[in-house]
Amino acid sequence: MVVGVLTVDMRLPGITSLKGKRQILRSLRDTVRNKFNVSVSETAYQDQWRRTEFGFAGVSGDRLFVEKELARILNLIENICEIEIISQCVEYY
Repeated sequence: MVVGVLTVDMRLPGITSLKGKRQILRSLRDTVRNKFNVSVSETAYQDQWRRTEFGFAGVSGDRLFVEKELARILNLIENICEIEIISQCVEYY
């Protein structure tokens, strides 16, 4: 069994309120949950308007499958124009 964890630190440069931040993050969370079989959680910066960190975790018997899913999630985030990725980290257990 392989557990893959993707942590993405993001900046939201065009956001002017926590309400605006929540709208974008809710959309991202729902899209990821609908397209991929992974767990999603906001892991840091909940009280800051223009910054967030999300964690994504997937489990499979095949490491290659988990790697591909996490890479697809990262690609999805990169294509959202309201989000700028500061850093990312992938770990396997």
